[in-house]
Amino acid sequence: MTMAGNKRGPGPGRLIAGKKIPRHVAIIMDGNGRWAKKRYLPRIAGHRAGMRTLRKIVDFANEIGVEILSLYAFSTENWKRPPGEVEFLMRLPEEYLYKELPLLIEKNIVVRIIGEPAQLPARTQKAIKTALDKTQKNTGMILNFAFNYGGRTEIVHAVKTLCAEVGRGRLSVDEITENLFEKYLYSGGMPDPDLLIRPSGELRISNFLLWQLAYTELWFTDVLWPDFKKEHFWEAVLDYQLRERRFGGVSKF
Repeated sequence: MTMAGNKRGPGPGRLIAGKKIPRHVAIIMDGNGRWAKKRYLPRIAGHRAGMRTLRKIVDFANEIGVEILSLYAFSTENWKRPPGEVEFLMRLPEEYLYKELPLLIEKNIVVRIIGEPAQLPARTQKAIKTALDKTQKNTGMILNFAFNYGGRTEIVHAVKTLCAEVGRGRLSVDEITENLFEKYLYSGGMPDPDLLIRPSGELRISNFLLWQLAYTELWFTDVLWPDFKKEHFWEAVLDYQLRERRFGGVSKF
């Protein structure tokens, strides 16, 4: 676990040849409100600035060969925010996806959603469904948005679904394993994240991918999300390349 400063990252020349780029990167896009507050702007200005960062990071992750980019966009706890801010956040998927969809299609990117989209406003659901439908045949990087998502809710949902399967006689309790359980998560079929990035200086995972982050490498920075640049992404990837992932085993050296 690394706490990075506000300095810029090392740049592409410093990445280690022959070392793998993380296959699956997850990002908690945090700090939009504080970014706006520092500039005496309304919080929604921070979210709009964060969306501009999102465009750049999606493009860059795809460029360097990340296979899955999972982004914590709206949590189940975010409904507690002021109504005006929530309403604005509900409009952002529509704005982002409609504006970026042609480029996402051109770059062969697949849009996916984890969470409970059925609880979202109709226009937000429509934007999400359009993006899912129009990119479903793409074969490139998966752009995975966690929207109306909570890690504990996801686990409870999986448990309830498994219990229902047992109750119908389709499954016995003894058949339930970790591998089977994973298939009932919202992220079923996706590999666990190799690297989690959290901007903004907070040192927690905030109910994000609780099951999936069991052996994920964590990387934190004080940089607020609207100020997060590809150089910071490079820094996180380089730090990942320098680590030895043992998954509970012992060092090879």
